[in-house]
Amino acid sequence: MTAIPTLRRSFACLPLCAALLLGACGGGGGGGGGGGDGDGTAKAYDATITRTSMGIPHIRAKDFASLGYGYGYAFAEDNLCVLLDDLVTIRGERSRYFGPDGSYTIPAVPVTASNVDSDFFWKLMATDAVVANLRNTARTEIRDMTRGYVAGFNRYIGELKGGQHPGRHQACATAGYLAPISEDDLYRRYFRLSIIASSSVFTNEIAQATPPLLSTGASAAAAPDPQQLKTLLEREPNALKAFTHDKAFGSNMYGLGPQATQDGQSLLFGNPHFPWSGTERLYLVHLTIPGQFDIMGSSLYGVPAVLIGFNDHLAWSHTVSTAYRFTLYQLPVNPLNPKQYFYEGQLVDMTPVPLTIDVRQADGSVAPQSRTLYRTQYGPVLEMKVAGIPVLGWDNTRVYTLRDANAENDRLMNQFFAWDTAASLDEFKAKHAEVLGVPWVNTVATGPGQAAYYGDLSVVPNVPDSLVASCKAPLLSPVIDSVAPGLPLLQGNRADCQWLNDDDAPAPGIFGAQHLPKLERQDWVANMNDSYWLTNPAAPLTGYARIIGDEDSARTLRTRLGIRQIQRRLDGSDGRGAPKFTMQNLQDVVLSADLYSAELALEDVKRDLCPRAGIYDTSGACAALARWNGKASADAIGAPLWIEFWDRVAGSSGIWKNAYSSADPVGTPNGLDTAKSAVRKALHDAQSAVQDAGLDFNGRFDTQQFSAVHAAPLRIPVFGASGSVGAFTVADHDALTAAGYPVNFGNSYIQTVTWTAQGVHAEGFVTYSESTDPANPHYADFTQRYAQKQWLRFPFSDADIAADRQSVQQISE
Repeated sequence: MTAIPTLRRSFACLPLCAALLLGACGGGGGGGGGGGDGDGTAKAYDATITRTSMGIPHIRAKDFASLGYGYGYAFAEDNLCVLLDDLVTIRGERSRYFGPDGSYTIPAVPVTASNVDSDFFWKLMATDAVVANLRNTARTEIRDMTRGYVAGFNRYIGELKGGQHPGRHQACATAGYLAPISEDDLYRRYFRLSIIASSSVFTNEIAQATPPLLSTGASAAAAPDPQQLKTLLEREPNALKAFTHDKAFGSNMYGLGPQATQDGQSLLFGNPHFPWSGTERLYLVHLTIPGQFDIMGSSLYGVPAVLIGFNDHLAWSHTVSTAYRFTLYQLPVNPLNPKQYFYEGQLVDMTPVPLTIDVRQADGSVAPQSRTLYRTQYGPVLEMKVAGIPVLGWDNTRVYTLRDANAENDRLMNQFFAWDTAASLDEFKAKHAEVLGVPWVNTVATGPGQAAYYGDLSVVPNVPDSLVASCKAPLLSPVIDSVAPGLPLLQGNRADCQWLNDDDAPAPGIFGAQHLPKLERQDWVANMNDSYWLTNPAAPLTGYARIIGDEDSARTLRTRLGIRQIQRRLDGSDGRGAPKFTMQNLQDVVLSADLYSAELALEDVKRDLCPRAGIYDTSGACAALARWNGKASADAIGAPLWIEFWDRVAGSSGIWKNAYSSADPVGTPNGLDTAKSAVRKALHDAQSAVQDAGLDFNGRFDTQQFSAVHAAPLRIPVFGASGSVGAFTVADHDALTAAGYPVNFGNSYIQTVTWTAQGVHAEGFVTYSESTDPANPHYADFTQRYAQKQWLRFPFSDADIAADRQSVQQISE
């Protein structure tokens, strides 16, 4: 007999009753969770959810299934509709519920596809076989947490549909897709996250790939002209953005060892730059099984494990890596049947995949729509056109296909569970190399009194430079390399062009740890989304395959500022007192909102272009820049002028007088060439843009930039700017409007972590807050706190949680 679900809750405990509550709930990090409900009946799931300031849930349970149950329920309270929307998508059901005319966007990539194309893509990729493999290879604990998460999430859905939680989740409370989810849904979610930086980028190109019509004309066999394609791509710089590393995903992280801190204790700073909307938001949670499991940190929505976190033994964070997770293959096809390709001189049939989706009609009825897509031994066929010209075309001579290492990666959840349970930094590092399931990020980690560790030990196709040299496809490889250096386009008809295997790799076709970059130092390591090469300028990492990243080349402005901030803090030249880091001056540094472009070029602009930039009247811009503090801080006057100016300058070539030099990789290039007409015009155009938007040149920046994800009448100011302007404190936005800059991307989950004699000490933010539901009390509170730079200590110990306890829920069934 199924036990009747129970729910007990208490709210807003005063400090006077904290000790009583702690005892009543069994003590510990998340309150007590027994094996029953006082009636002698054993419970399949039993968890306690204790919320502290900003709605942070601390979940305590008797086993992993119950831990997942508590997490699923707590998360549904906060973000039900957003996750349901994504699960509908990955099931290939957007057209059924939203109709064929809408679209689906993955902001982090970024890619937008119609509902129909999205449905066909996910039907092709996230198959039952993929789900079965992910389930079968997952650790027992992951399977238990997944099962429990689904049960807890569904419990909340049942309560909402039963009339509980009135006024909540208006975006989906009456939707047809408000229905229980399945374990398969979560495994599909894990798969979607694995391929977000690879196959997902080609959603449209895969979903729309269509076999050519048979033709005996000579034109059908004509190869594309490489120079024509190169010219086209130069004219359309965003045409192949899917291939490039210029994606919205970004992050900053520092690992500071004992030699870099004033007290000799290690420090870690982590700050992903992720979307402020959708399911690539990060959710802060604390998970505890007494005596067995204790981890706190953030997870992407729908993932019942901590992905960036800390405890008494260690802390870690991530940044998006420059490595490519896929390769393209060019295959010659049978001109009489382009659904066949040649491999080692033999014809091989492509695998047709007939698919059918349901599409809502104008009258509300549902009708089927069918399409057949194709796969090769490597993966799905894709077809890319730019301005109607096939860059990667499917004709009667050739076809292009994709092999995605992360589509084959069944170790992602096992990797993070291994880290969540690691008892030391040494175990963390060992599991990094052994499991090798990280899909697309660099990692920095440290522990109490430990060295700072960096590794890009992630899933990368085993394609060394020698293989690329011998296997690159003729004609088009130089074109692809011109827009996406390091991305291999290989000949797919040769067995010797298959990915190689490493003895220390956990799966075929990927690099093992011996061929991936890592570094450990007593002073510091850092990454700001450039390659591994300059993790610490005192010890450049070299000799790795080009598919992983570039070496000895110019770094981004954000990377250069990130390194400069460390160097200046260590020698005390940044005006923040005695040399080296404390948690407090680290926090001041990372939210300072400095702009490296201003450090390099502001004085040149004021000296050479003001008050008039040649034929252009820029007196208004120059007056604002004269008052500007060179930052994107809340109190800055004139920041929009510089942001608009630099956005235009950065799009021009040859803007620096002094080129990059390997002798000074952090300081070069430098010296803005103010004599260039494009630079002079950029200042005038920036002035016009700010004037046309109606912004006050004398207005404070906190009246001009705001959160785009919080509904009116809220208008929460946001400081920071984009990495392209040289900001380390990142706030990305759409185009300037009459309202200012609406921020929809950037600093997200921020953690600064150190250790004391009492254990771990962590402070930070969830910049967009824990909930996406406007009716939730934690919809905007953390964002408002972030706007004031009021760092929050994250309660981890039993005593700290009890002292900050806001509510308690004990749930079981």
